[in-house]
Amino acid sequence: MLGVLDAMCAEGIADKRSYILCSNDGSRDDTWDIITHWHTVDNRVKGVSLAHNRGHQYALLAGLESAMDHCDAAVSIDADLQDDPEAIVEMVKLFNQGSEIVFGVRDSRESDTWFKRTTARGFYKFQNAMGLNTIYDHADYRLMSNRALHMLADYGESNLFLRGIVAQLGLKTSIVRYDRAPRAAGESKYPLGKMLSFYIDGITSFSARPMRLIFLTGLTLLLLDIAVALYVLFSYFGHQVISGWASQMLSIWFLGSLLLMCLGIVGEYVGKIFIEVKKRPRYHIEKTLID
Repeated sequence: MLGVLDAMCAEGIADKRSYILCSNDGSRDDTWDIITHWHTVDNRVKGVSLAHNRGHQYALLAGLESAMDHCDAAVSIDADLQDDPEAIVEMVKLFNQGSEIVFGVRDSRESDTWFKRTTARGFYKFQNAMGLNTIYDHADYRLMSNRALHMLADYGESNLFLRGIVAQLGLKTSIVRYDRAPRAAGESKYPLGKMLSFYIDGITSFSARPMRLIFLTGLTLLLLDIAVALYVLFSYFGHQVISGWASQMLSIWFLGSLLLMCLGIVGEYVGKIFIEVKKRPRYHIEKTLID
């Protein structure tokens, strides 16, 4: 990263005062010691550390908000070495040409397993179907101008889904495509369960469409119930023998499962309201290395 920064400064597309800000999500390993070490080696490496582990989105927001009063633009990139830092050069060039948000978009998913690739595509399609304006194959690798950062800071919700918020800011945007490398070390912090929870949070934070789908499902079932009722009455007055145990049990199980699913969706929204109305601080910064 320092090499990319040196190259941009030499090319004249970045200021010599530019720096790398590392956001530590309250980890209890030696992450902060590593950041501190590199800060002493090169002052252009700076850092913020959250007091508690709050999750990827909060750590990312903390870094962006810490940098927004000290920069013309900021680029967010994960530290897993999968996103190509060379794409930052093109992002900065597009920013200098007037783009206020530049999305880093994966050119392909060949490095992913078939399962990860298929489920990711399904999630993106489902999110768009639910009304979210997300960028396909874009995670959190992006450039944001100072104005975009301050607009992002105006969003005070605790249920963070930055990919959805940034996409709806309404500023001029561009896209830079890059090849994503395999993970250099460690394992993904987003297994299927956590990824599914992340996407559900995104949908329920931005769209009420699932609630409308519940209503439409209920309306459809009401029409089916009317048809079944007419059939039952016709059979009853026609003195026809009805074998009703199987259909009754199937109906009970089906409607019971549907009701539980609907209650679960409503519960997601009620839970988010519960979190939001308390207006607790989203994070606290314990340590900083910004000078």
